[in-house]
Amino acid sequence: MNKSFRFILPVLLVFVLLIAVLFIFRNLLEEKGFDFNLLLIANIFLLLLQLISFAMQQKALTNKNPNVFVRAIMGGMLLKMFGCVALVLIYTLMSGDAFNKRSVFLAMLLYLVYLGAEVISISRLNKQKDG
Repeated sequence: MNKSFRFILPVLLVFVLLIAVLFIFRNLLEEKGFDFNLLLIANIFLLLLQLISFAMQQKALTNKNPNVFVRAIMGGMLLKMFGCVALVLIYTLMSGDAFNKRSVFLAMLLYLVYLGAEVISISRLNKQKDG
């Protein structure tokens, strides 16, 4: 198995599990007032942000200067924060009066789940001698 893929695997597993949970509980989520489409888009968007952030961090691990890795972590965090803010703003403008706070808060919870998977992946990658 490719070394890079092995460390992306937790993030991909989180994505697949969340997609499965969203589709299994779609009717229940819609009955409780959640916007299924927003949650699906947020899940895909968070996966893309995580993969970009992971690529930045993996490249930084090969540099001998430890400050490069710290900058990559901070850059990834800023990318995800501004990306999430942009997604919420776009959703706010597009939804108008149909804005769904519950779905936005659940999407924020999805962000924390992805963050946990990313921390696990990067910690494993950082423990290796050659990064």
